Amino acid sequence: MNQAEMLARLGREAQFDCFLLAGRYTLLEQRPLDGLLPLCVERGISIFTGGVFNSGVLADPEATPNYNYEAAPPEVIDRARRIAEVCRRHDVPLRAAAVQFPLGHPAVASVLTGARSPAEIEENVRLLDVDIPAQLWADLKLAGLVREDAPTP
Repeated sequence: MNQAEMLARLGREAQFDCFLLAGRYTLLEQRPLDGLLPLCVERGISIFTGGVFNSGVLADPEATPNYNYEAAPPEVIDRARRIAEVCRRHDVPLRAAAVQFPLGHPAVASVLTGARSPAEIEENVRLLDVDIPAQLWADLKLAGLVREDAPTP
C-alpha cells in the first residue's frame, strides 16, 4: 500500500507475515514510525519498502522530479535538495542514502527498487554497497531532515 494507516489497522486486526509499504518510509517520510513500524516489530511482521526514491525526487531532485506519481511540489523538491546537499558533503550519492535508509529499521526486511533497465537494477544493487558514514545520518537528523527517532543503518 502507499499508506501506513491501513496497514497498521490490518496488522492489529489480523495475522500477517509481511506488508509492502510503498513510498511512505523514506528519507522524505518517516510517519510510519508513529504506528505501523513499532506494531510490525511487536507482531513480527516484516516490511518490504518500495518507492524509496519517492517517485523520483530522491533519485535526482535537480531533474524534473516526481513525487507520489506527479510533479513534486516546491517544498518537497527543496527538502530533497537539502538532503542531497548533506549527502554531497559526505561524498555519498543521494540514491545510495535513499536505498539504504529504510534498512536501518528492524521491521524492514527488504527494499524494493523500480528499474526500467538491467543497468538500473545493477546500479541499485551497487548502491547497497556504498559505505555511508554514521555522521551522514547524524547530520540529517541534526538538520531536521530525518526524524531523531529513526533508526539508521
